[in-house]
Amino acid sequence: MIGVIGVAHGMSHFFQLVLPPLFPLLRAEFDVSYATLGALVSTFYVASALCQFGAGFAVDRFGARPVLLGGLALLAGGTLLAGSVPGIIWLFPLAALMGVGNGVFHPADFAVLNASVAPRRLGHAYSSHGIGGSLGYALAPIVSYGLGDILGWRTALLAMGAAGFLALALLATQSSVLRSRAHGAGLPEHTLANSVELFRQKPILLCFAYFCALTVATVGIQTFVGTGLNAAYDISLAIATSAVTAYLLGSTTGILAGGFLAARTARHDRVAATGLAVGASLMMLIAVSPAIAHWAIPMLALTGFAIGSTGPSRDMIVRGATPPGASGRVYGFVYSGLDLGATIGPVAMGALIDHGSPRIAFAAVSVFLFLAIATVVQVRRTGRLGAASAHAAD
Repeated sequence: MIGVIGVAHGMSHFFQLVLPPLFPLLRAEFDVSYATLGALVSTFYVASALCQFGAGFAVDRFGARPVLLGGLALLAGGTLLAGSVPGIIWLFPLAALMGVGNGVFHPADFAVLNASVAPRRLGHAYSSHGIGGSLGYALAPIVSYGLGDILGWRTALLAMGAAGFLALALLATQSSVLRSRAHGAGLPEHTLANSVELFRQKPILLCFAYFCALTVATVGIQTFVGTGLNAAYDISLAIATSAVTAYLLGSTTGILAGGFLAARTARHDRVAATGLAVGASLMMLIAVSPAIAHWAIPMLALTGFAIGSTGPSRDMIVRGATPPGASGRVYGFVYSGLDLGATIGPVAMGALIDHGSPRIAFAAVSVFLFLAIATVVQVRRTGRLGAASAHAAD
């Protein structure tokens, strides 16, 4: 079950990054700015945020399997159709369609993990889930850019969409493990009123803010750090793209280490704060020091490791604020903060680069990582009271 969820999460993250590596080709063909291309990514994440909130209710009511498979079908189908658009404007509704598909994965994935995995193994389960996502992120730039360079961006999108439908067929055969309620548990009874009360709890709102601030930074790195390195320090696009891949692979390694940290500590806030502080400091060094920037590949690998190591502890923090029977709703709500951050990040980074300020963009990433530290520390201070109140509301 952990393996199936890891694969599903990997597919979600892969399809989030099928378009950004093709931006240079899209810009050349359609003669558009990087800010416009960033808005394309933002469209994806706006749709994902809106869907993710509703998907949490659907998962709690109908179970994870139909929601999860439907989401992957929309991601693969949108990618397939994107390969045949006549102009850039047609990519916006398709990006929204793909965003709707992407929005189902976090509430569905965590509902399955929380219902099926023993508490002592949850740190490792969250780690495996995160590793699947990071591998999807790491593969996407290589596969998308590689296919686009060899076959052209249209054929690349057609091929990746077809591969998505193959993965969908394989996941559909694993229905017995996609269980989002414990054995013997009936359908949860939840009303709009107690759900609204749940979302008003301070630790849950802080988790939402944490995901928003963190994702402004991380999606900014994933989407435009390669272009930013090229613009700021004249680093070749090949090396800059390799630095993005190094960041993503470093993040995967960090998530693996973070699973062991999460399993061995109750102070998940300290793990998260330390990793984010290291990542923020490294990004600020890249912003202010041209000499260090030429070590971009190892620097970004270390940044990815530091931020990635916080992932399992982050998910343990959210679980601690989640009452029984509400995993879909809570994870759907707090992870919509991720999509809000992903909406802001690409447009802001793209605009700074368009206006000749790529080094400021790196500094902005650092600032948002420091803001995330402030929110995660506050979750620790309010978590028990908030979780108790949320439990009473349900």
